[in-house]
Amino acid sequence: MITYLIIDDEPIAHEIVKGYADLLPNMKLAKHCYDAIEALAYLQGNPVDLIFLDLNMPKLKGFDFLRTLQNPPKVIVTTAYKEYALEGYELNVIDYLLKPFSFERFLKAINKTIQQKGYPPQSEAIKNEEEPFIFLYSDKKHIQVKLNDILLVEAAGNYCKVILKEGQQILIREKISDALEMLATDKFIQVHKSFIVAKKHIETVEGNSIQIKEYQIPIGKVYKTKVLDFLKL
Repeated sequence: MITYLIIDDEPIAHEIVKGYADLLPNMKLAKHCYDAIEALAYLQGNPVDLIFLDLNMPKLKGFDFLRTLQNPPKVIVTTAYKEYALEGYELNVIDYLLKPFSFERFLKAINKTIQQKGYPPQSEAIKNEEEPFIFLYSDKKHIQVKLNDILLVEAAGNYCKVILKEGQQILIREKISDALEMLATDKFIQVHKSFIVAKKHIETVEGNSIQIKEYQIPIGKVYKTKVLDFLKL
Protein backbone atom coordinates (compact mmCIF):
# COMPACT_ATOMS: atom_id res chain seq x y z
CA MET A 1 0.00 0.00 0.00
CA ILE A 2 1.30 3.47 -0.95
CA THR A 3 0.12 6.05 1.57
CA TYR A 4 -0.04 9.52 0.06
CA LEU A 5 -0.62 13.13 1.10
CA ILE A 6 -2.05 15.90 -1.10
CA ILE A 7 -0.75 19.43 -0.45
CA ASP A 8 -2.53 22.04 -2.57
CA ASP A 9 -4.52 25.18 -1.83
CA GLU A 10 -7.07 24.42 -4.59
CA PRO A 11 -9.88 21.98 -3.68
CA ILE A 12 -10.35 20.95 -7.33
CA ALA A 13 -6.72 19.79 -7.43
CA HIS A 14 -7.40 17.50 -4.47
CA GLU A 15 -10.43 16.05 -6.24
CA ILE A 16 -8.46 15.31 -9.41
CA VAL A 17 -5.52 13.62 -7.67
CA LYS A 18 -7.74 11.58 -5.37
CA GLY A 19 -10.03 10.65 -8.26
CA TYR A 20 -7.09 9.33 -10.27
CA ALA A 21 -5.57 7.54 -7.26
CA ASP A 22 -8.90 5.86 -6.49
CA LEU A 23 -8.71 4.14 -9.89
CA LEU A 24 -5.59 2.28 -8.77
CA PRO A 25 -5.16 -0.47 -6.19
CA ASN A 26 -2.70 -0.03 -3.32
CA MET A 27 -3.15 3.75 -3.06
CA LYS A 28 -4.35 5.09 0.29
CA LEU A 29 -5.03 8.76 1.03
CA ALA A 30 -3.57 9.86 4.36
CA LYS A 31 -4.81 13.46 4.48
CA HIS A 32 -5.85 16.52 2.48
CA CYS A 33 -3.62 19.50 3.36
CA TYR A 34 -4.43 22.93 1.95
CA ASP A 35 -1.14 24.60 2.85
CA ALA A 36 2.40 23.47 3.66
CA ILE A 37 2.23 24.52 7.33
CA GLU A 38 -0.67 22.12 7.87
CA ALA A 39 1.34 19.40 6.12
CA LEU A 40 4.40 19.99 8.32
CA ALA A 41 2.31 19.55 11.44
CA TYR A 42 0.74 16.36 10.11
CA LEU A 43 4.04 14.80 9.01
CA GLN A 44 5.57 15.20 12.47
CA GLY A 45 3.61 12.20 13.68
CA ASN A 46 2.32 10.60 10.50
CA PRO A 47 4.87 9.31 7.97
CA VAL A 48 3.70 8.81 4.38
CA ASP A 49 5.21 7.20 1.29
CA LEU A 50 4.34 9.87 -1.26
CA ILE A 51 3.41 13.56 -1.43
CA PHE A 52 1.56 15.28 -4.27
CA LEU A 53 2.87 18.83 -3.89
CA ASP A 54 1.70 22.10 -5.39
CA LEU A 55 4.31 24.87 -5.51
CA ASN A 56 2.56 28.23 -5.49
CA MET A 57 0.80 28.17 -2.11
CA PRO A 58 0.21 30.76 0.62
CA LYS A 59 2.28 30.84 3.84
CA LEU A 60 5.04 28.51 2.62
CA LYS A 61 5.94 27.72 -0.99
CA GLY A 62 6.24 24.11 -2.10
CA PHE A 63 10.02 23.93 -2.60
CA ASP A 64 10.66 25.87 0.62
CA PHE A 65 8.50 23.29 2.37
CA LEU A 66 10.57 20.47 0.86
CA ARG A 67 13.80 22.01 2.11
CA THR A 68 12.51 21.91 5.69
CA LEU A 69 12.10 18.11 5.64
CA GLN A 70 15.04 16.10 6.96
CA ASN A 71 13.93 12.78 5.50
CA PRO A 72 11.33 13.63 2.88
CA PRO A 73 9.14 10.93 1.34
CA LYS A 74 8.83 10.58 -2.42
CA VAL A 75 7.40 13.71 -4.05
CA ILE A 76 5.41 14.29 -7.24
CA VAL A 77 5.02 17.98 -8.01
CA THR A 78 1.66 19.11 -9.42
CA THR A 79 1.70 22.68 -10.66
CA ALA A 80 0.71 25.04 -13.46
CA TYR A 81 4.22 26.55 -13.64
CA LYS A 82 6.65 24.61 -15.84
CA GLU A 83 9.54 27.03 -15.20
CA TYR A 84 10.18 25.39 -11.82
CA ALA A 85 10.94 21.94 -13.26
CA LEU A 86 14.74 22.18 -13.05
CA GLU A 87 14.69 23.21 -9.40
CA GLY A 88 12.35 20.32 -8.67
CA TYR A 89 14.67 17.72 -10.13
CA GLU A 90 17.55 19.18 -8.11
CA LEU A 91 15.46 18.42 -5.02
CA ASN A 92 15.03 14.78 -6.13
CA VAL A 93 11.40 15.17 -7.10
CA ILE A 94 10.28 11.94 -8.79
CA ASP A 95 8.10 13.59 -11.42
CA TYR A 96 6.65 16.93 -12.42
CA LEU A 97 2.99 16.98 -13.48
CA LEU A 98 1.98 20.13 -15.33
CA LYS A 99 -1.66 21.04 -14.70
CA PRO A 100 -3.97 20.04 -16.23
CA PHE A 101 -2.62 16.49 -16.53
CA SER A 102 -4.30 13.35 -17.83
CA PHE A 103 -4.78 10.08 -16.01
CA GLU A 104 -2.23 8.46 -18.35
CA ARG A 105 0.38 11.05 -17.35
CA PHE A 106 -0.52 10.58 -13.68
CA LEU A 107 -0.11 6.83 -14.12
CA LYS A 108 3.41 7.26 -15.52
CA ALA A 109 4.35 9.23 -12.41
CA ILE A 110 2.97 6.49 -10.16
CA ASN A 111 4.88 3.85 -12.11
CA LYS A 112 8.07 5.85 -11.55
CA THR A 113 7.30 6.01 -7.85
CA ILE A 114 6.78 2.26 -7.62
CA GLN A 115 10.07 1.55 -9.37
CA GLN A 116 12.17 4.09 -7.47
CA LYS A 117 14.65 2.54 -5.10
CA GLY A 118 15.04 3.72 -1.54
CA TYR A 119 11.50 3.86 -0.24
CA PRO A 120 11.38 5.18 3.31
CA PRO A 121 11.28 2.52 6.07
CA GLN A 122 7.50 2.45 6.39
CA SER A 123 7.33 0.94 2.89
CA GLU A 124 9.82 -1.89 3.40
CA ALA A 125 7.08 -4.34 4.32
CA ILE A 126 5.25 -3.49 1.12
CA LYS A 127 8.27 -4.31 -1.00
CA ASN A 128 8.77 -7.61 0.78
CA GLU A 129 5.15 -8.68 0.39
CA GLU A 130 4.56 -7.65 -3.21
CA GLU A 131 6.47 -8.15 -6.41
CA PRO A 132 7.23 -4.89 -8.23
CA PHE A 133 4.60 -4.07 -10.83
CA ILE A 134 3.50 -1.40 -13.27
CA PHE A 135 0.21 -0.52 -14.94
CA LEU A 136 -0.10 -0.75 -18.71
CA TYR A 137 -2.94 1.00 -20.56
CA SER A 138 -4.27 -1.22 -23.33
CA ASP A 139 -7.66 -1.86 -24.90
CA LYS A 140 -9.31 0.89 -22.81
CA LYS A 141 -8.26 -0.58 -19.47
CA HIS A 142 -5.31 -0.46 -17.08
CA ILE A 143 -3.59 -3.81 -16.61
CA GLN A 144 -1.35 -4.57 -13.63
CA VAL A 145 1.77 -6.42 -14.82
CA LYS A 146 4.53 -7.82 -12.60
CA LEU A 147 7.96 -6.74 -13.82
CA ASN A 148 9.27 -10.28 -13.42
CA ASP A 149 6.71 -11.47 -15.98
CA ILE A 150 7.97 -9.17 -18.76
CA LEU A 151 10.31 -10.85 -21.25
CA LEU A 152 10.78 -8.02 -23.71
CA VAL A 153 9.28 -4.92 -25.29
CA GLU A 154 9.16 -4.49 -29.06
CA ALA A 155 8.45 -1.23 -30.91
CA ALA A 156 5.60 -1.45 -33.43
CA GLY A 157 5.10 1.89 -35.15
CA ASN A 158 3.44 4.27 -32.69
CA TYR A 159 2.90 1.37 -30.31
CA CYS A 160 4.94 -1.12 -28.31
CA LYS A 161 4.28 -4.81 -27.71
CA VAL A 162 4.99 -5.95 -24.16
CA ILE A 163 5.60 -9.71 -24.27
CA LEU A 164 5.08 -11.71 -21.08
CA LYS A 165 6.38 -15.08 -19.86
CA GLU A 166 3.20 -16.97 -20.64
CA GLY A 167 3.17 -15.69 -24.21
CA GLN A 168 0.64 -12.92 -23.62
CA GLN A 169 1.24 -9.73 -25.62
CA ILE A 170 -0.04 -6.35 -24.46
CA LEU A 171 -0.13 -3.55 -27.03
CA ILE A 172 0.43 -0.08 -25.55
CA ARG A 173 0.43 3.31 -27.27
CA GLU A 174 3.94 4.33 -26.21
CA LYS A 175 7.24 5.00 -27.95
CA ILE A 176 10.11 2.67 -27.06
CA SER A 177 11.85 5.50 -25.18
CA ASP A 178 8.72 6.08 -23.09
CA ALA A 179 8.42 2.36 -22.40
CA LEU A 180 12.01 2.29 -21.11
CA GLU A 181 11.30 5.28 -18.87
CA MET A 182 8.13 3.63 -17.62
CA LEU A 183 10.03 0.50 -16.59
CA ALA A 184 12.49 2.75 -14.73
CA THR A 185 14.60 -0.07 -13.35
CA ASP A 186 18.00 -1.68 -13.88
CA LYS A 187 16.27 -4.99 -14.58
CA PHE A 188 15.83 -4.04 -18.23
CA ILE A 189 18.22 -3.01 -21.00
CA GLN A 190 17.62 -1.55 -24.45
CA VAL A 191 19.55 -3.64 -26.99
CA HIS A 192 18.20 -2.25 -30.26
CA LYS A 193 16.27 0.82 -31.39
CA SER A 194 13.17 -1.40 -31.38
CA PHE A 195 13.80 -3.76 -28.45
CA ILE A 196 14.08 -3.71 -24.67
CA VAL A 197 14.78 -7.00 -22.90
CA ALA A 198 14.57 -8.23 -19.31
CA LYS A 199 18.09 -9.05 -18.15
CA LYS A 200 17.01 -11.99 -15.99
CA HIS A 201 15.30 -13.73 -18.92
CA ILE A 202 18.28 -13.61 -21.31
CA GLU A 203 19.24 -17.21 -22.10
CA THR A 204 22.10 -16.75 -24.59
CA VAL A 205 23.96 -13.96 -26.36
CA GLU A 206 25.59 -15.04 -29.60
CA GLY A 207 27.03 -12.70 -32.19
CA ASN A 208 24.54 -9.91 -32.69
CA SER A 209 21.49 -11.59 -31.22
CA ILE A 210 19.93 -12.44 -27.87
CA GLN A 211 17.79 -15.49 -27.22
CA ILE A 212 14.88 -15.32 -24.79
CA LYS A 213 12.71 -18.42 -25.00
CA GLU A 214 11.52 -18.62 -28.62
CA TYR A 215 12.37 -14.98 -29.32
CA GLN A 216 15.57 -14.00 -31.13
CA ILE A 217 16.29 -10.32 -30.56
CA PRO A 218 18.84 -8.40 -32.65
CA ILE A 219 21.52 -6.28 -30.97
CA GLY A 220 21.87 -2.87 -32.62
CA LYS A 221 25.33 -1.50 -33.36
CA VAL A 222 24.98 1.49 -31.05
CA TYR A 223 23.81 -0.79 -28.21
CA LYS A 224 26.53 -3.45 -28.57
CA THR A 225 28.90 -1.85 -26.05
CA LYS A 226 26.12 -1.55 -23.47
CA VAL A 227 25.29 -5.24 -23.88
CA LEU A 228 28.95 -6.26 -23.58
CA ASP A 229 29.32 -4.15 -20.43
CA PHE A 230 26.30 -5.90 -18.95
CA LEU A 231 27.77 -9.34 -19.74
CA LYS A 232 30.95 -8.44 -17.85
CA LEU A 233 29.10 -7.77 -14.61
